[in-house]
Amino acid sequence: MPTLESYKGEYLWKYVPNLPAAIAFAVLFLLLSVAHTWKMVKLRTWFCIPFVLGGFCEPIGYACRAIATYHTGQLVPFLLQAIFILLPPCLFAGTLYMVYSRVVRAVQGERFSLITPKWCTWIFVSGDLLCLNIQSTGAGFLPKPHLETAGNAVIVVGLGLQVLIFAGFMYCCILFHKKFRAHLKITQGTVDVPWESVLNMLYGTSIIISVRNIFRLVEFIAGHDSYLFKNEWPVYVFDGVLMLITMVVFFIWYPPQLQTNSTDSMIELTSDPNHEFEHGRMQK
Repeated sequence: MPTLESYKGEYLWKYVPNLPAAIAFAVLFLLLSVAHTWKMVKLRTWFCIPFVLGGFCEPIGYACRAIATYHTGQLVPFLLQAIFILLPPCLFAGTLYMVYSRVVRAVQGERFSLITPKWCTWIFVSGDLLCLNIQSTGAGFLPKPHLETAGNAVIVVGLGLQVLIFAGFMYCCILFHKKFRAHLKITQGTVDVPWESVLNMLYGTSIIISVRNIFRLVEFIAGHDSYLFKNEWPVYVFDGVLMLITMVVFFIWYPPQLQTNSTDSMIELTSDPNHEFEHGRMQK
């Protein structure tokens, strides 16, 4: 029978992790990550590598939770599960930022974007990496009782920054969507790439990840003695389930293949091997 064990006189866990739940989520995330890897290789969408890496972090995190069920007094499983479950959304976000930039280029809509695609990718991905480093640093402090409060504060800063960056990203997407759609209406133009469906996918996944980030932000602001830390179900409902949904949505409405066209600097979007959108030109 698993019980709470202390680590250097302190308890790392506020509860005994649920073994069946941890195993189930580890398996689900592993299957989805393998599916994403297959699709990425098949369509050569290498910009999705961060998303795939984030996907594989999840089963590692939940596997460590499963191991911790009978080893609640051991530091390594606790630390690994905290890091590998906390950080994947940063990696998911990195791919979403690159998808937006490629869609803007594909429709030759640079002038309608608040930030040019080149700088958009650089700014948001750099901010994402900063959030990743801040949160991983904070997670490393958590097992140390004298640094627990500092670790919480560092993670709160990282999560807060991530929420703000995501809000800025969604604003860029909405503004571009509004301006480019108005342009097409005025010019009676058409675009042979599924730009709106890709943007809708970005909205959906961004909202889901934002809800998860806000939950984590509230969790760490409330502290380790709060209800959210003392009960396990919120982690699965507001993190595990939401990240599963994110991976499913991204897989179903997968961003088409993006390739640089050497003749006109355009980017091709290919939704699947049997349907190619060549050149991504706007027809007026």
